[in-house]
Amino acid sequence: MSHLNYNHLYYFWMTQKKGSVTKAAEALYLTPQTVTGQIRQLEERLGGKLFKRKGRQLEASELGQLVFQYADRMFSLSYEMLDIVNYRKEDHLVFEVGIADALSKRLASRVLLSVIPNDGSIHLRCYESTHEMLLEQLSQHKLDMILSDCPVDSAQHAGLLSKKLGECDMGFYCREPLPVKPFPACLEERKLLIPGRRTAMGRQLRHWLEVQGLKPQILGEFDDAALMKAFGFFNQGIFVAPAIYRDAILQHQPVIEIGRAPELKEEYYVIFAERMIQHPAVKRLCESDFSSLFSGLDDFSAVTPPATFDDEFS
Repeated sequence: MSHLNYNHLYYFWMTQKKGSVTKAAEALYLTPQTVTGQIRQLEERLGGKLFKRKGRQLEASELGQLVFQYADRMFSLSYEMLDIVNYRKEDHLVFEVGIADALSKRLASRVLLSVIPNDGSIHLRCYESTHEMLLEQLSQHKLDMILSDCPVDSAQHAGLLSKKLGECDMGFYCREPLPVKPFPACLEERKLLIPGRRTAMGRQLRHWLEVQGLKPQILGEFDDAALMKAFGFFNQGIFVAPAIYRDAILQHQPVIEIGRAPELKEEYYVIFAERMIQHPAVKRLCESDFSSLFSGLDDFSAVTPPATFDDEFS
């Protein structure tokens, strides 16, 4: 009996993961005809059809589902092996991190700097995108870790884990003069700058406004937290930001804080693949205590490292 052609199996696996021959061909930089031909050869080798038609869509047959389960385990393990082997490039570890654009860049930088040693043993690469896009890249082994404003749904993303780093209240800010009405009624006096609908805070804020019975006029929605604050600094609109950065925000005169909403909690999570649990930076981050950071202490040294950190990098 002839051996199994793993290229054929890989093309089938990619087609099932991508959902179509066309998308698989694009990912593989091949023509759809080539992918289809390779899958047919695999079907001949296995003695059965791997796909069946359902309308205009392809779906895995019973044989295809069985083969995919094994193929998925095989190729996931191979990616995991490459991740571990590629930890070291030259004389340092490469640490590729995705940062959700809804997060405060100041906070994200402080979290990352607290786990990166000064001896150059870890080389940091940061990428910014949406929570959804970053999860896709993490699932495809293109990232080592994500910092985001919401956890991962393990039911939809098997093999991914998340850990909550902390949370903080949200403050409302605007340029002077102070609105006439008390907070939160004053939110209807001026136009509001708010996080985008697909961000966790955006959804939470809209619900809070409904509960308060407020119907403010929305000037703009922003997926990028930094861009929203920039608009607020140069506009008469009201914007929201983590209250732990109150002092830094108020340095931008004449910006003032008009109120705070303890019910609104911006949460911060680290998300990583289970295979990355032994990566030194991921391990250190999971073992660090960030409570002082979220209590409003504006000092990098306030973050408590794990007791084993010196041993890990010695």
